Order: sequence, then C-alpha cells, then structure tokens
Amino acid sequence: MVQTVLGVVARSVGAAVVVAEIVIPDPGPGEAVVRIQACGVCHTDANYRDGSGGGDFPMLLGHEASGTVEAVGAGVTEIGPGDFVILNWRAVCGACRACRRGKSWNCAAPLTAGQRPTLADGTALTPVLGLGALAEKTLVHARQCTKVDPDVVPAAAALIGCGIATGVGAALWTGAVDRGDTVAVIGCAGIGSAAVTGARIAGAEQIIAVDTDRRRLGWARQFGATHLVDARTTEPVARIRELTGGHGADVVIDAIGRLDTWKQAFYSRDTAGTVVLLGVPTPDIVLDIPLLDLRVGGGALKSAWYGNCLPSRDFPFLIGLYRQGCLDLDAFVTETIPLDQVEDAFRKLRNEEVLRSVVVL
Repeated sequence: MVQTVLGVVARSVGAAVVVAEIVIPDPGPGEAVVRIQACGVCHTDANYRDGSGGGDFPMLLGHEASGTVEAVGAGVTEIGPGDFVILNWRAVCGACRACRRGKSWNCAAPLTAGQRPTLADGTALTPVLGLGALAEKTLVHARQCTKVDPDVVPAAAALIGCGIATGVGAALWTGAVDRGDTVAVIGCAGIGSAAVTGARIAGAEQIIAVDTDRRRLGWARQFGATHLVDARTTEPVARIRELTGGHGADVVIDAIGRLDTWKQAFYSRDTAGTVVLLGVPTPDIVLDIPLLDLRVGGGALKSAWYGNCLPSRDFPFLIGLYRQGCLDLDAFVTETIPLDQVEDAFRKLRNEEVLRSVVVL
C-alpha cells in the first residue's frame, strides 16, 4: 500500500525548502522502495532548488544516499528486502549504443522509476536526478540501487553515491592518473578534495592542491596533497610548472568550472597532458583561447561526468577501499543533521564551511 513519509521539498525557484508529507507509491515492475538511512546535501540539490538544474517544481530533493530496500516490484531479482544499498543516478539501461559498445558509464538512457511521488494533495513531485532521497523513503528503479556490504556507516556510504564517486573517479577513471604521475587539483572543496584522494589512491608522485582558502587547502593536505598553492598570493600556472621541474602536471583537474580556472588547468599541464573539467560551469561561460594552443599542446581535454563511474562495478570497489583504510569517507562527513536543517546546510555548502552535511534518518 502507498505510504506517507516526510521529505525535503523545493516548491519554487529560490524559495526556502520545506519538510512536507509526501506519498510514496507501491513499487511497480522493476522498481524498489528504499528506506533512506543517510543522504548527503550536495551542490546539485541547491542548483535544482535555485532553478539551474532543470525539471519542474515542486521537487523532491536529494540524490546522494544509502538505505535499506523495503520492497521490490515484479521482475526485480538483483536486490531484495533487507539489502543495504547505495543509490545511483546513472542506472545503465544496457541497450543504448554506449552500453552495447561496453561503455556503460556513458549510458544515454539511464533508468528511473516509472511512477512519481506526490504531495499529500496529489501534486506530482520531480525527484532530483530520479531519486528524491532527502526523505524517509523513496521510490527508485531497481537498477538505481547498488548492493554493498552492510557493515558500513550509512553516512559514509551515502557519499559514494555522488560526490566521492565523481571526485575520486575524476582522477582514477576520467583522468586515468597513473603511478608516478604529477597531478594538480584546482579547487579543494568537497569534490576537489575527493579528486585529491583519487590521485593519492592512484599512486601519483606529486599532488598539487590549488585554492584561495587556507581551510580548503588544509582539507586537501589531509586527503593527500603533497604541495599547496595559495592562489591569492601565488600565480598558479607558474607555481605548478615550477613544482614539476618546468614541465607542468600530467593531469590537471579543474574542480571549480570557471573560465579562469579552466585556463589555469590548460596552461599548467605538461605537453600531451590531460585536463579534466570536474566543476560545473554556468551556461554563460564561453571558452576563448587560440585554437593553435589546443593543437600545439596535444593531450586530452575531458569532462568528468559522474567520474566515468559504473556504479555496479565501482561502488563495491570504493567500499572495499574504505574498509581497507585507503579511502577515509568518514573525514568527508563534516556534520550529521536532521531533515529540517537542509536549508541551513545549503548555506554552509555555499559558503564552503563544510565538506558535507549528511542527513541521518
């Protein structure tokens, strides 16, 4: 039978979010109801609330979550009630061109539930990224659930669902950082610090963290940066080249997504080096560099879309690194909060006072 639970709803562009009663349908074929145990408060949720993420209001926020499967619909065999899962927003379809070619991380038709939650009055809600996980329970497609070891703190596991997979993946899978590489990460808030962690896991020899804030540089140091560059007092490109013997870094990750930071990344890479755009630029940003510079430098310009992560393969891998002590997920959880503090968590996130606020239910 349908269930009424509490969830965080954005009713209109820019309006403060509210905790409201929402109605969760019974799972249909291929669907699952998940009891949420923890959900991170991510920049993406704030972007959707502020109208830059697309989709119709009202919205059910939240997409970086872990929880326990409560019920499944017809035809679901890969998960069952009681399974501990991390939710993912890129459930591969298995049938599109990318999936057929063995590149499922580029899936062009990711799956979501066919039904939508509603407000108590019947108004349909748009679940952010097809998940809507800032709620006591949510309805998702079964392939949006990745079963992992239940012996993991839910708040730590939740972060794998977006920020950790994206940031760590930007280094491991998008940037393909290798042992002995030199890596620079520009912007060291939550996702940038995750990229620093990924570079360390990959075995990079040098990890250069660039930021304008000493606290964020401190986070980067904590997660494995070997050198820190304060961009308020030091020109980043020159310093990165100096630290790398004049060559530039093998991989440079722009975790901010502004025109100036992307240019810094581009001009501080080694010949045939790789630039990874990890931060999300605004639609008005237009790249304006000489085409010859692209030709002469060679190498690769990439974008980290979910860090080229394949949840079924990579979530258990990341959990394994956590259990081995190689990936300190707990250090990314700055605070745990209830549902009614999400609006304040957005403020802290915007001011970069936290790596992550995590709602624990």
